[in-house]
Amino acid sequence: MSVEAFALVGGMVFDGNAFHEGPVSVVVRGGVIDEIGSTAPDGVRVVDLGEDACLLPGLIDTHVHLVFDAGVDPVKSVCEASEPELLESMRRAARRAVHAGVTTIRDLGDRDYLSLGLRDELAQDVVAGPEILPAGPPITTPGGHCFFLGGETAPDAESLISAVRERHSRGCSVIKVMASGGNMTPGSLPTEPQFGRELLKVVVDEAHRLGLPVAAHAHGVRSIDDAIAAGVDSIEHASFVGEQGSDPQQGLMEAMAARDVAVSATLGFDPVALAAMLEVMSPGQREQLEAVRAAQDAALQGLFKHGVKVSVGSDAGIAPLKPHDVLPHGLVEMARHGWSPGEVLTAATRDAAKLCGVEGRKGELVTGADADFLVVRGNPVADLERLLDVRAVLRMGHRVR
Repeated sequence: MSVEAFALVGGMVFDGNAFHEGPVSVVVRGGVIDEIGSTAPDGVRVVDLGEDACLLPGLIDTHVHLVFDAGVDPVKSVCEASEPELLESMRRAARRAVHAGVTTIRDLGDRDYLSLGLRDELAQDVVAGPEILPAGPPITTPGGHCFFLGGETAPDAESLISAVRERHSRGCSVIKVMASGGNMTPGSLPTEPQFGRELLKVVVDEAHRLGLPVAAHAHGVRSIDDAIAAGVDSIEHASFVGEQGSDPQQGLMEAMAARDVAVSATLGFDPVALAAMLEVMSPGQREQLEAVRAAQDAALQGLFKHGVKVSVGSDAGIAPLKPHDVLPHGLVEMARHGWSPGEVLTAATRDAAKLCGVEGRKGELVTGADADFLVVRGNPVADLERLLDVRAVLRMGHRVR
């Protein structure tokens, strides 16, 4: 797909680093940013989005599951669907994400490596979805968290090295390993480690040798500790769950900051689905939900205080509360935990690009970067809810909406 050169013009810009008010013109040639200025150059077609339009880099969701359909029983759906059915569901999820301005996603768990095929498909049809950075089936223990996705691996060094090499040979962008149990798998406990630190280090060493980052699913305190010690690149969720409930240990947060381990905080709920769920919950269930949210708030405030790099991964697909366009709601939520709106936007663009290994190409409006844009009405640095008022989305210079 090719497109003629044009200048995208608006009244404001957030370039991934800072907000600037005043006329802005971004010239796009061949799917990349060619020139940035205050006025469009002569002889270039102008796409004027209005004085109240703010141009941003396309958002980056650092934790997504396209294979999950955000239904009432996503595990049943993924287990029972045929490959063609799953692929069609994943295509719908990808379209929904890109229409919300999410132009890059890190898919941290699929079935049968389906996200790799979809990645290649969307590379040829960029308006149909975001760029996908796939992990393939997450590495997990036999019967462990999300075993049904096909990533069961014996807990020994040889098997884990083989699992990492297979994902590298297939073209995965990141290695996902289940350091702890999780909530979607019966018999799996978020508080319990699945692989100890020595085995996690085997995964990390082999992945790094092959040039791949490692994202570790880790809810429990012990698993977070093991993942940090093993040298993972990002910790997914980082819930700090202990035997007696939430336990956001300061020492672990200090270690994350010192070792430059990023956290992909899985935030954001669809407000309509959340309201519907609250209506049918018992008082006890509501109390339990409030306890979970209070624990998450304490953990995030601790991460902010200690200067840990945090990006937002929506965990889209795992429940009706998590449709594939939910990321902007997660960014609004992040601001409630201490980050300023500008810091949130940087976390969702420039910093997320660095976490995903696509810095320089994604996450900033700079010369030579991919022409992925989210255009909203109004100033999102003054009000992050402006992210929900989408005026335009472009992928590689092609208008999506």
